[in-house]
Amino acid sequence: MLKSMLACCKVYISESRNRTALESIERAAKLFPEAPIINKFEDETYNRVGYTLVSKLGPQASSDPCPLRTAMLAMVKAALESIDLELHSGSHPRLGVVDHICFHPLLSASLDQAASIAKSLAADVGYSLQVPTFLYGAAQEEGRTLDAIRRELGYFKPNSCGSQWIGGLKQESLALKPDEGPAQVIPTKGVIVIGATRWVDNYNVPLFSSDISAVRRIAKRVSGRGGGLPSVQAMALAHGETVTEVACNLLNPSEVGGDRIQLEVERVAEEEGITVGKGYFTDLSQEKIIQSYMKLGFV
Repeated sequence: MLKSMLACCKVYISESRNRTALESIERAAKLFPEAPIINKFEDETYNRVGYTLVSKLGPQASSDPCPLRTAMLAMVKAALESIDLELHSGSHPRLGVVDHICFHPLLSASLDQAASIAKSLAADVGYSLQVPTFLYGAAQEEGRTLDAIRRELGYFKPNSCGSQWIGGLKQESLALKPDEGPAQVIPTKGVIVIGATRWVDNYNVPLFSSDISAVRRIAKRVSGRGGGLPSVQAMALAHGETVTEVACNLLNPSEVGGDRIQLEVERVAEEEGITVGKGYFTDLSQEKIIQSYMKLGFV
């Protein structure tokens, strides 16, 4: 039986149109071949890219060298050097150039190990790169959630254009004290949120409507927060002129998966008279991620 301890890291960067910036970020990652990029998901409308990296863990996950941490730090540095958040536009909300990083344990690795890597990376990002950094999940002593941080920082508030997002960080001082790094924001960089959790799936469902208010109602009814499906977070995002997506985080995908999300969105959207398209995952399943990593000869 396979006993290797693996950790997965997902990083979401506020850019998908600037090829030079993305090439710089990917070159930085390739300097650490023991933590390869297993998946890349780009969306030009959202102007956002997500990378998934995997590496083995030693007995002490946070000790040096940790390929996953060093690769991620290099990618963050490259992103901050090549992307200006003040010039960024897109219909997906964001809090920073590097918007969100999350570590997940795989196979026999523990959540505590993933949390140790997250905290170590946060210290480096906060103080070496001077970016306000917030921790969540197992990496934060009170177990603060990702969406709680985002709500405090205005992540879900669109600007006057309706479909373009500013993340609420035009002000230099923050409403919430960072866990690491300075309390003042550099507008070109924003802030970074880093966490450690059990596996999370992301599933987006397109609705053929430009009525963002109606799709927001649907997203609220689908989400656990709105009395819908437990362990599901959902929001409405404009995705072009004629499509609005219900974007979902599945916090317990073994209990509530993509198929159930699809059916629930279709059921609620029918009451609004809105046609629904086929949803999609923005990343591979954890099983396919492990298989892809094994095929590269690391396990």
